[in-house]
Amino acid sequence: MDSECRRKWKVRLALKRDIFKEFLAEFLGIFVLILFGCGSVAQAVLSKGALGEPLSIHLGFTLGLMMAAYIAGGVSDALMDYSKGEFIVTGDNATAGIFASYPAKHLSILNGFLDQVVGAAALILCILAITDSKNIGAPRGMEPLCIGLVIMAIAVSMGLNCGYPINPARDLSPRLFTAVAGWGGDVFRAGGCWWWIPVFGPMVGGVVGAAIYFLFIELHHADAQKQEENNVQQKYDIVTLT
Repeated sequence: MDSECRRKWKVRLALKRDIFKEFLAEFLGIFVLILFGCGSVAQAVLSKGALGEPLSIHLGFTLGLMMAAYIAGGVSDALMDYSKGEFIVTGDNATAGIFASYPAKHLSILNGFLDQVVGAAALILCILAITDSKNIGAPRGMEPLCIGLVIMAIAVSMGLNCGYPINPARDLSPRLFTAVAGWGGDVFRAGGCWWWIPVFGPMVGGVVGAAIYFLFIELHHADAQKQEENNVQQKYDIVTLT
């Protein structure tokens, strides 16, 4: 009876168009990423470091991305206590940075753009290596874990300047939320109109990373027949050694 009921609901509600299925999967995946990632930032900021630190933020985004990848492939009262009811974008008690990225004081617009290009290029480069069946690759089902570890590597090595948004969806959507939730237009004016850097920088970086992987690695893969011969030879060598 239960299976029959599920079948009826599936017939009535299941989407037929792939584009709508992909939209729902991406929507839920990004929600989980921002939930865990921004949640870890909120916990660290609002507790003034008592319940969080940079490492816990890195872990939050890493695990958030891993879970988002598996799924797709809230502001609490503490916020008002922390900022005394004010929605502050910059300064010591700023809370807008919980949701979107803002540059450190030492970072210029040009250097910020380069920071995002390099970070996104590194991410795409590593993802292509992880998912390349003609390279070593990652075991099936382990790709999200490996990609999460790439995010962790980027976080601990490139997070000083502005965090590591490296994804337009991760930064622009929460920034739009803060703009309408009380922080206002300052979320777009802060940091010398910083907002466009984490949107366009990763796009450029993605192209750069993909081009580098193609030119340095993918372009030089052996053809299918030669690859199969190499695999047979490697297996033979392993058997001989054992």
